[in-house]
Amino acid sequence: MISYLINKITYALLTLFGVVTVIFFLFNVLPGDPAQMMLGQNEDSGQLAAVKQKYGFDKPISTQYFYYLNDLSPISLHSKKSEDYTFLRPNKYAATSLFSIGQTTLVLKFPYLRESFTKQGKKVSQVLGETLPNTFVLAVTAIVIAIVLGIVLGVISALYKDRWIDKFIQIFSTFGMSIPSFFSAILFAWFFGYVLHEYTHLEMTGSLYELDDFGNTMNIKWKNLILPAIVLGIRPLAVVIQLMRNSLLEVFNQDYIRTARAKGLNEFQIIKRHAVKNALNPVVTAISGWFASMLAGAVFVEYIFGWNGLGKEIVNALNTLDLPVIMGSVLIIALLFIIINIFVDIIYVWLDPKVKLE
Repeated sequence: MISYLINKITYALLTLFGVVTVIFFLFNVLPGDPAQMMLGQNEDSGQLAAVKQKYGFDKPISTQYFYYLNDLSPISLHSKKSEDYTFLRPNKYAATSLFSIGQTTLVLKFPYLRESFTKQGKKVSQVLGETLPNTFVLAVTAIVIAIVLGIVLGVISALYKDRWIDKFIQIFSTFGMSIPSFFSAILFAWFFGYVLHEYTHLEMTGSLYELDDFGNTMNIKWKNLILPAIVLGIRPLAVVIQLMRNSLLEVFNQDYIRTARAKGLNEFQIIKRHAVKNALNPVVTAISGWFASMLAGAVFVEYIFGWNGLGKEIVNALNTLDLPVIMGSVLIIALLFIIINIFVDIIYVWLDPKVKLE
């Protein structure tokens, strides 16, 4: 297990390095001056020069790349000269000095994702810290709905194969996979938040936290979670139903299931203890991919419902060319995918002892 985790962590670091390199050069070859993007229409030559010096935009692209890697690395090199970009400013880095060599200090710090161009110098880590938890709550709720209902309906569909209830579930599943998220989001918001508002008391838009009527305190609004979570969970729910049904039908034909039935074991116990567990591998694979995608930001769902999550923040950053927020979001998304994939590999071993960690 330790050797496996070391290998996975090594591959994860190499993958992240590749992602960092790609996004840095991708966004630094875009037309336009980042300093002008930060200052907008109010810049003058003095302000422009000061911003370029502060953020290292006046340096060659190779030096800027080193600065970016240095900002992201938890162990980094920093200058003792106050005019340098890598100078240890208290409001920039929360760092612990390890040792110094001349004018350079080696420090241990949290990765620095830089500052937003459009939010008055607000750190990207703060921006993501305010939006990612909302997306996490939405994604977890949606995936729980998909897992619970998907497994139950998939088992029912397999047990009653080719009967009317199986056909009904299959129609629902096909319908759920066919509808685009943006269309179902608009449909649900209009129908349940507007047409049936008198009965559902649900709003067309709203986030997890909202200001009270006096604008003083933030209150949690759980009812705003219902519609976006259902919409976000429809497509993974449909996929889980299909995978669970097909996988369970294959398991029912295995020798150990026939042996268990020949021994007179209760059908419920056979399904619970043997069939369902061994049929979950493809379901886990699908769920891991969907959950990572949800955490990456359910862009359409969050934007339509006004949910203040990572997806909505990415759209806003793209509209305003807030490059540090976009780059930081991509890095977080890549990190989430890597962590979830490692976690899924470990779950495989628990579900199927025949799977070895290699």
